[in-house]
Amino acid sequence: MRSFFDDTGTVFDLGLAGLVAGREDIHRDPGGFLALDDPGPGVAVLSGGGSGHEPLHAGFLGRGMLAAVCPGRVFTSPNARQILAATRAVDRGAGVLHVVKNYTGDVMNFGVAARLAAAEGIRVETVLVADDLATSLGDSGGEGSGPGRRGTAATILVEKACGAAAARGADLDEVARVGRRVAAGAASLAVSVGGAGVPGGAGSLGLGADEVEFGVGIHGERGVERRNRRDIREAVADMVAAAHAAAGCPDRCLLLVNGLGGLAGLELSAILGLAAGALADRGARVARTMCGDFVTAWAMPGFSVTVLGVDDELLGLLDEPTTAPGWAAPARWRGAAAPAADGDPAPARARGPVQAELTAWRDRVLAARDELTELDRRAGDGDFGDNMAAALGAVPSPLRGDLAGALGALGESYLVHAGGTSGAVFGLFLSTMAARAGAAAGPAEADLAALARAGLDAVVDLGGARVGDGTVVDAIEPAVRALEEGAAPAAAAEAARAGAAATADLVAGKGRASYVGEAARGVLDPGALVMAWFFEELAG
Repeated sequence: MRSFFDDTGTVFDLGLAGLVAGREDIHRDPGGFLALDDPGPGVAVLSGGGSGHEPLHAGFLGRGMLAAVCPGRVFTSPNARQILAATRAVDRGAGVLHVVKNYTGDVMNFGVAARLAAAEGIRVETVLVADDLATSLGDSGGEGSGPGRRGTAATILVEKACGAAAARGADLDEVARVGRRVAAGAASLAVSVGGAGVPGGAGSLGLGADEVEFGVGIHGERGVERRNRRDIREAVADMVAAAHAAAGCPDRCLLLVNGLGGLAGLELSAILGLAAGALADRGARVARTMCGDFVTAWAMPGFSVTVLGVDDELLGLLDEPTTAPGWAAPARWRGAAAPAADGDPAPARARGPVQAELTAWRDRVLAARDELTELDRRAGDGDFGDNMAAALGAVPSPLRGDLAGALGALGESYLVHAGGTSGAVFGLFLSTMAARAGAAAGPAEADLAALARAGLDAVVDLGGARVGDGTVVDAIEPAVRALEEGAAPAAAAEAARAGAAATADLVAGKGRASYVGEAARGVLDPGALVMAWFFEELAG
């Protein structure tokens, strides 16, 4: 785990300053808390905890949610004096609700502050959030023998429902009732493929390449079980089943997929789709969904799943608007849409003569997926092997039919399935060759020089690449010239291979590798290599 900073203290101080500077409606009080400039009348909802979980808690400062937050240092609870100062500042005579995650330091410090505030005549109610199933059992293995469940992602649902109730004018008892209802009806479980590494510290967990931490905590602490990686569908189904059961098997649910800070948004959305399907399989109706990074663990690569039973009252509160920037309005779940059709690529014929040369090329490229990916990773963005597999894997082996049909099927599959630069270039090259192949039964009957020249001209016209730019053209053009000069296909293949090899000594002038300049020198262009293989297999 790496960071641009060497210690958490600097990040904490500068981070809070930057957060406040980026908003016009909050301030940082000398008492050690952040608060809305104008929290409005009525009950004030206050929360807090260690930093490093952003956007929790400061991102949920806003009308209709939190009036103030008390940030502790990274993964450290705030102190009682901070909390007392914030409680005094936001009280407007209607009382203050503390939303507290069930960690010993948080519970103790909020508890001390509540007692001191009460002694000053400020009425305080507390809602304890304890949704993490991984810590359902106490330290000695018996229910209730330890500190109990940790407070995790359900915290934001409690904060939102309470903030909305307060904004509607509910009194302190009612706001607390709402919060306790949400806290009691929510259950969460988290999993991670890596630990949390804060600046200046070693990464937690030390997971192996094929391990996951099941029940991981939001401070990067060990979970309840270390498992071997397995199909994500099974893992998500297990998590949903456990959370749904612990939440009381509600018929109507809000489903929250929370990123722990180190997963891509698209991956979280994919997990949401799996989780919603798993809930539906259990007979539950998914009334609302939320998906994103809400309660993180310093860029830890993992996620949690939270299930909350809902009715019209809770949905109304959760749907109320808020100015808190970290909150994402729950979405009505309309069901997972069917995957979009990839189009109608020219199908490879099921009958006819086998195109042995093209089949051998297809199989050779697929077998080299990892090699091609590694080459592209060193000089580009690392997706080349996947793009080759997407295109060629969609074409059945062996390829059958006449040469035009087989080339056309390959070209269309690239254009439809591969995407990116490689999809366009390989698709155009092969499709153009197919259009010139006529009635040739196979490569031996075709004018390979004319076919390859047509394909090369189309590629050059498309992207403007020339020999020396470190692209597929470096392999194709020498082969085409050799064929046009009357050389045998084997000699053309040797020229293509030499052209591809030369790309390792070039600074790319076109394509993805051109963005990294000298960093790509010494790396063979994977596209040129695949084209060299193409001519080698055509030579037989």
